[in-house]
Amino acid sequence: MKAVGIVGFKKSGKTTLALELGAELKRRGVVAAAAKFSSHSLDRDETDTSRLREVYGSCAGLTEQEAAVFYEGKRFLPDLMPMLLGEVLVVEGGKSLGWLPRIILPKTEDEVALLKPELALGSWGEIDVPGVQRFTDIGELADCVLEKGFALPGLDCGACGNPGCEELAREIVAGRATVADCKSSKGDKLSLKVGGKRVAMNGFVGDMIAASVEGMVDQLKGVGPGEIRLTIKR
Repeated sequence: MKAVGIVGFKKSGKTTLALELGAELKRRGVVAAAAKFSSHSLDRDETDTSRLREVYGSCAGLTEQEAAVFYEGKRFLPDLMPMLLGEVLVVEGGKSLGWLPRIILPKTEDEVALLKPELALGSWGEIDVPGVQRFTDIGELADCVLEKGFALPGLDCGACGNPGCEELAREIVAGRATVADCKSSKGDKLSLKVGGKRVAMNGFVGDMIAASVEGMVDQLKGVGPGEIRLTIKR
C-alpha cells in the first residue's frame, strides 16, 4: 500500500490538504483510505455505541451507509491498516510516525525541524524548507504521493541493518534505499496474508513460525519437498 502522512501543528491546514488530496485521488480513480490522529474522543457522548463501549470495551457500529469498530485501549495504526480498503493511505497527523514519508505543513521556520523534514517528500504552504520540494498544485502533490509514497511495518526489527524503521525511511526518502530493503516486508522465508493483505513480521518471528510448520509437516506421511501453503478460514 502506498502511504503518506500530512504533518503539521494545530491550525496548519492538515485536514484541508487531506481532503483536497483525497478528492484528487478519487478523481483519478484511485481508491484511497484515510487515518486521522486526534487528541479528542472519536465517538460522541450519550450515544448507544458510547454506552455499549462503557460496558463491553470494544464495540462495532453498523448502519446502512457505514461501519466502525471501537477498541478499548490504545491500538497502533499498522495493526489497523489491513482493515482499511484502498491503494493509498493518507494519514492526517501522527508526527511521531517514522515508518512512512510525510508532507509537512510548517507555519513558521522554527517549526521545520520539529516536523522532521528528513522524512518529507515535500512541503505545503508558504514556508520554504531547504532541500524539500514545496508543492502548490494538488495534482503535482498527488503525482508525488503515487510515485514515492510507501509504508514500512514499524517493527524496528533491525533486519535491514538500520536501528529502526525511521532510519530506513529516511534513506528511502533520500533515494539511498528502497522499500525492498525492508526484510520484514519482503518475507524471504515466510509470507503471511490475512484477508488477502500481506502481514509484515520480523525475521525471528517469521523463522519461528516457518520452522514450526515445517516440523509438523515433516511428520506427515507421503509429503515430499516443496513449497508449503497453509490456508486457515476464520
